[in-house]
Amino acid sequence: QVQLVESGGGLVQAGGSLRLSCAASGRKFTYYRMAWFRQAPGKEREFVAGIRWNGETTDYAESVKGRFIISRDDAKNVVYLQMNSLNSEDTAVYYCAADSSDNVGTNRVEFDYWGQGTQVTVSS
Repeated sequence: QVQLVESGGGLVQAGGSLRLSCAASGRKFTYYRMAWFRQAPGKEREFVAGIRWNGETTDYAESVKGRFIISRDDAKNVVYLQMNSLNSEDTAVYYCAADSSDNVGTNRVEFDYWGQGTQVTVSS
């Protein structure tokens, strides 16, 4: 019921910043928990950041705490991931995901909808 399209990925220098956007269509995600995952080559897709439906609660992977900020604009049906102090370990394909049930965990199976991903490459 929701289609997600990520944008904003690209090549970034280490230490730089980048903001990813996820635009949704088909249904407003006003009451959906939203999240970002990432997957590096040869690695499993991992949780990066999540934001509950009301935007008042967020959670982050330990590796990105203090550097990344997830936010949402329900009026525009867009979720963002502000990425700061990027390093080579942040290089991955980043995926936007939506959880229609507003689950608590960070497992992939809790999310109903996924974007196709956007590549983020951090150069030294």
